[in-house]
Amino acid sequence: MKTERLTMAQALVKFLTQQHVERDGVEQPFFAGCFGIFGHGNVSGIGQALQQYPELRYHQTRNEQAMVHTAVAYAKVKNRLQTLVCTSSIGPGATNMITGAAVATTNRLPVLLLPGDIFARRNVAPVLQQLESEHTQDISVNDCFKPVSRYWDRINRPDQLITALPEMMRVLTSPAETGAVTLALPEDTQTEAYDYPVELFRKRVWHIPRNRADTASLALAAEWIRAAKRPLIVAGGGVIYSEATETLKAFVEQTGIPVGETMAGKGSLCFDHPLNLGAIGVTGNLAANRVAQTADLVIGIGTRYSDFTTMSKTAFQDPNVRFININVGEFDAGKHYALPLVADAKVTLEEVSGLVQGWQAPAVHQETARRLHTEWEAEVDRIYAIRHQPLPSQGELIGAVNELSDPSAIMINAAGSMPGDLHKCWRARHPKSFHLEYGYSCMGYEIAGGLGIKMAAPERDVYVMVGDGSYLMLGNEIVTSIQEGQKLIIVLMDNSGFNSIGGLSRSLGQQGFGTRYVYPEDNRLPGDDAGEKVRALPVDLAMNARGLGAEVIECHSYDDFTAALTRARKAEQTVVIHVRNDRYAGIGGYDSWWDVPPAEVSEMEAVREARKGWLEKRAQERYYA
Repeated sequence: MKTERLTMAQALVKFLTQQHVERDGVEQPFFAGCFGIFGHGNVSGIGQALQQYPELRYHQTRNEQAMVHTAVAYAKVKNRLQTLVCTSSIGPGATNMITGAAVATTNRLPVLLLPGDIFARRNVAPVLQQLESEHTQDISVNDCFKPVSRYWDRINRPDQLITALPEMMRVLTSPAETGAVTLALPEDTQTEAYDYPVELFRKRVWHIPRNRADTASLALAAEWIRAAKRPLIVAGGGVIYSEATETLKAFVEQTGIPVGETMAGKGSLCFDHPLNLGAIGVTGNLAANRVAQTADLVIGIGTRYSDFTTMSKTAFQDPNVRFININVGEFDAGKHYALPLVADAKVTLEEVSGLVQGWQAPAVHQETARRLHTEWEAEVDRIYAIRHQPLPSQGELIGAVNELSDPSAIMINAAGSMPGDLHKCWRARHPKSFHLEYGYSCMGYEIAGGLGIKMAAPERDVYVMVGDGSYLMLGNEIVTSIQEGQKLIIVLMDNSGFNSIGGLSRSLGQQGFGTRYVYPEDNRLPGDDAGEKVRALPVDLAMNARGLGAEVIECHSYDDFTAALTRARKAEQTVVIHVRNDRYAGIGGYDSWWDVPPAEVSEMEAVREARKGWLEKRAQERYYA
């Protein structure tokens, strides 16, 4: 057998450069590059290998969590057919990536994480940044990655790489099992040489299958659809990852079944399709939520049915409601005692279409859906046209971005009150128009994720919509966007605090306690009950963004904001549009509810009242057996 003598790190990087994927006859490299920060745990191993093999482009970053967010967003835009690698040193550099790993695995998006690890030979332990255990020497902080990784391994000997690599690729390229894959790499083992078989470094193409559903289950699904009087499709992210949006449109027009969209599924249908009811669930609108209440058949396509989609199991109230779930993952397909079609969304919709040929949902159901679609669009127009004084409302600012951006642009957001307002009001004009990380709702994802989107789709404008709370957590990747020459348009909405949790706090009778950026008074942080009688913190986020190298436009009104959007599109590098908005001027709930239990006992009357209301809604939660 012919061999090549390489260090373990060199063999790993060389292997990565030869991995490709193919679906529907379209082939592409799977790994588009590597983000990392070097330390003693990876500089002489992976760092040296990346320097030796520039085919895997190295990108510098500012924060290890951020680089994983960048990889996640990149993989999402690429429909999981391409991703980025992330490497860190040992200790804090590694554990910084754990949050990013959780984002990837929760959202079923592939990323490869290569944290440095403590010495496999142990004799020099404890090394710098090593967390020792008095109970075992066979553990490090990298074991923390196990619950947030779909595959985890520690390469203690260079020859172990040969058996680990195919398992790594199997998981990363699996539509059903993908997520974060972690290979913990002891810093001494990275530099050790081994005679690797040259076959390991030959080009490998991993076929991404379009798995098909069981024939008998398909026939039963068609039977259920034909019997339905008020069917509803819940379109999740799987519709987009499967590239099934045109297939879904054809199915909807053939059958007349209306569609509600999850966060990940928004954009499955163009916003102006008359049977697109828009956002469903806790952050849903009047159209989708009202149709959901009476639906007798729910066809879930590529959704994992989070509590936000089901309104904590209160969204579907028909006593005999049934579920058909189309999903590549058996785990998700079986939720709600559904008839599971464990298969690819695109081919399954095509097959179901053939089995229900000639059938349409009852005319009265279609008419109701079309009327509610029209009513909701009128409500969005109203929200976009609000000119709130003295500070603009969040809804009208979202509307300005939506209307003044290029139709091909991509908007990204992740956490706070904006996801709900965007889910309701953003008019998605193509399948990638709406990019929300809401599986993990990770604050700080936005700017780093925006960089990943721009790298994946450099021809499109990318609008990063971020609140001041999220910006303060992880705004540093502005620097990376400038270094990489990847222009972002960052809309920084400043409402002086945690707006989303402030609203939730008020709904629980707690008056926004601890959610405003103000000085303490009498050794206590004032809540919303203090009104404007507070001392604001002397924070200048516009100056901060300028210091990171961005062009900054400060806005004091809605007209300033629209002018800034026009100017930003002409800029050559990353722009931050800083605008203050009213934290109390929100968008309605539209028959939605979320199970967040208020305290069962309290001296506060407002909390006791909130508990009464919660008990009434809690009684509507169901098991869909």
